[in-house]
Amino acid sequence: MEVVPVIGAGLAGSEAALQIASAGFDVVLHEMRPVVPTAAHETDHCAELVCSNSLGSSLADRAGGVLQAELRALNCQLLPIAESNSVPAGAALAVDRLLFGQAVTEVIEKHPRIELVRGELPAIPEGNCIVASGPLTSEALAADIQRLTGADHLAFFDAIAPVVVADSLNLEVIFAAARWGNGDPDYLNIPLNKEEYEAFLDQLLAADKHELKDFEAADPRAKQFFERCLPVEVLAARGRESLRFGPMRPVGLDDPRTGRWPWAVIQMRRENTAGTVYNLVGFQTNLKYAPQQELLRSLPGMAGAEFVRLGSMHRNTFLNSPRVLNSTLEFRQRPGLFFAGQITGMEGYLGNIGSGLLAGLNMVQRLRGEEPATPPRETLLGALTHHVAESPSKDFQPMKAEFGLLPPLVPPVKKPVRRQAYASRSAAEMAAFGHNLGLVPASPASPEDHANNL
Repeated sequence: MEVVPVIGAGLAGSEAALQIASAGFDVVLHEMRPVVPTAAHETDHCAELVCSNSLGSSLADRAGGVLQAELRALNCQLLPIAESNSVPAGAALAVDRLLFGQAVTEVIEKHPRIELVRGELPAIPEGNCIVASGPLTSEALAADIQRLTGADHLAFFDAIAPVVVADSLNLEVIFAAARWGNGDPDYLNIPLNKEEYEAFLDQLLAADKHELKDFEAADPRAKQFFERCLPVEVLAARGRESLRFGPMRPVGLDDPRTGRWPWAVIQMRRENTAGTVYNLVGFQTNLKYAPQQELLRSLPGMAGAEFVRLGSMHRNTFLNSPRVLNSTLEFRQRPGLFFAGQITGMEGYLGNIGSGLLAGLNMVQRLRGEEPATPPRETLLGALTHHVAESPSKDFQPMKAEFGLLPPLVPPVKKPVRRQAYASRSAAEMAAFGHNLGLVPASPASPEDHANNL
């Protein structure tokens, strides 16, 4: 029996490998870590989450919740593992990063149809293959991809937010609260008055940043930032109110010391199950480490802050996908070769999982002698795949799942109920799509259940 190579054991590659293996085909999953490290990863775990520990909103009428429902309808393998390793995060699905990565790795290593091979694969093998090498693809493999595509890669800088030790925070100043008091107070909030906010801005804008010359030399277009993961200092430079109406918006958060909303707020989300570490939401940064620590310790309640990880930035590489990929994520000039994950320009953890799921399902279609399938445009997964395949190639940019990608509702629906209408339409369309592929929707389960069922 043919063994299918999958390159990259991130979210997309792990999901793709599990999809193929669960359909009864053998997989060799190539992961270069720890033999070849990256600038962003900290472990050798499969499906390691790098930038944040949140997989987005779980609310049924939000884009994240709708995409989660779509993935379950397609028998997603990673979502149940994420749910069984979740941490409190209000209405969002957030996970303990370490436990999630360990659980995914365990499931993959125990699967009788998956061989996990550590070490760099410098070129795409002949025949059927899924490339899910991610935005930190090795130089050798990137060069081979470039040779194959015949087109230049695009690049943007991706930034990571700091993570702080909970016991080092002053909780007489920093307060726990959920916005508008909805649900459990899973977030910690750093309140700033107007004077503190203005002083913070001045210090932020004046702080030393890391030089990006190495990246610039490699790609003259590399100065562009991914709009949805902007460094906080880049956002601040757009205007003195940009942070207060962005990641530092105080709306719906009453400071228990005053009974009023602060002028601005920095939220911190639980990073692990034990609640011992928190990450600063939306505070990805490229500040040098010394001024970064000085800046963050100047915030109210943060004078004694101890950091597990400081913010950093690395270059992400992605294909000009509209030139080379179909909406099935198959390479146009080579049937049986699929791409998945951030390298396609599908952003966000859920989008990465979804791309791996679709690439895996379509590889199974190829192995069975059937044609690959594309999810309906009325679903968020389908809208994302059409985005990467059909956007104008000249201005192609990565995209997360957003309702704005969906075709209009017919007949039109008023704004207050539009999101629910999108969700209902998506559910019906994806259920029919999954049924046509003979899939049974997944339900939450523990990693032990996954391993025991292999």
